Amino acid sequence: MNLPILYKKVLNNEWLSSNEGLYLYSNAPTEDLIYLGNELRKFHVKSGKVTWQIDRNVNITNVCISGCKFCNFHCTLSSDKGYITSVPEYQQKIQELERYGGNQLLLQGGLHPKLGLEFYTKLFSELKSMFPNIKLHALGPPEVAHMAKKEGLPYREVLEKLIESGLDSLPGAGAEILVDRVRKYISPGKPDSQAWLDVMAEAHKLGLNTSATMMIGHIETMEERIEHLIKIRDLQSRKPENVPGFMNFIVWTFQSEGTKLEAEGVKSHVNAEEYIRTIAICRIMLNNINNIQASWLTVGVETAQICLHAGANDMGSIMIEENVVSSAGAKNRMDAYGLQKAIVDAGFEPQLRNQRYEYIILPDCEFSKIYSIEELKHRPNSK
Repeated sequence: MNLPILYKKVLNNEWLSSNEGLYLYSNAPTEDLIYLGNELRKFHVKSGKVTWQIDRNVNITNVCISGCKFCNFHCTLSSDKGYITSVPEYQQKIQELERYGGNQLLLQGGLHPKLGLEFYTKLFSELKSMFPNIKLHALGPPEVAHMAKKEGLPYREVLEKLIESGLDSLPGAGAEILVDRVRKYISPGKPDSQAWLDVMAEAHKLGLNTSATMMIGHIETMEERIEHLIKIRDLQSRKPENVPGFMNFIVWTFQSEGTKLEAEGVKSHVNAEEYIRTIAICRIMLNNINNIQASWLTVGVETAQICLHAGANDMGSIMIEENVVSSAGAKNRMDAYGLQKAIVDAGFEPQLRNQRYEYIILPDCEFSKIYSIEELKHRPNSK
């Protein structure tokens, strides 16, 4: 295999095979991967802007039977720490979200053995009746597959009922690595990789906006990362022409602090260079997905800034609330000012967006504002 020939294929926006992708990642110098990722970013994102978002990640419950060895957040049904978020708690959290200028609620559920489809449809309907402008970016393929099994319904019918009750978009949660060797070890109770893909395929047929994710830095091999990317790319290629399918792709790093995986000797091992190279190869392999997000939450702001020159064009959300990866050691935090300044300091223009990647204007709100580039250049970093 020849690197110059692969470079030419990449710059022509051609698909790479798994062997070609693996060879490129394993042999290309980091500066070459950064260059290739950046050229493809410019091809897919004509504006050159870097997008960001204001949303809140609320956990519907912390009771989950998936047994994920990387998650410190979940507990069993019998645990005295278990909870289900109440409607008054949602009201308080959404009102606070609106004071920050956000209108999207990222709802993560987990696989609660006693919560079925009726619970979620009732919850979504109630939230929409109280806050009709709120966007519910909720659940994920494992929760949908879990509900379908529990109710004896096909994935499509479950999704249709969730959409009727207020679901606006489907996160890519629970993908981790879409290779069953890995999933059986790190998430023994979760639906398999084909179930994740099948739920997303039905979501695309129904026109739902979705996202895709990958968690790296645990027991997976580089070959398995590439396999994951190709499965995502192939699914995106089969979506109906008139729907967006996967709006973005997010790579985040395993956080090991206090997890079962750490107790078994598996620790976080992704350094800054490896993450930057991974962002570049994701941009290269996923050449039918427009938006690649850098996970500042798990890798830190400085690494995420470099990723904006290696293929990423999105910095995600200010994350008013996040409970899962922070419980395993992710301590990074940013407000609206800090996120905009990080983008400007990296040499880009920040642009607020919604889940559809439509550019939006920040409404009048209490805690957030849009700053001019000149202001951001000459003001200090937030603390």
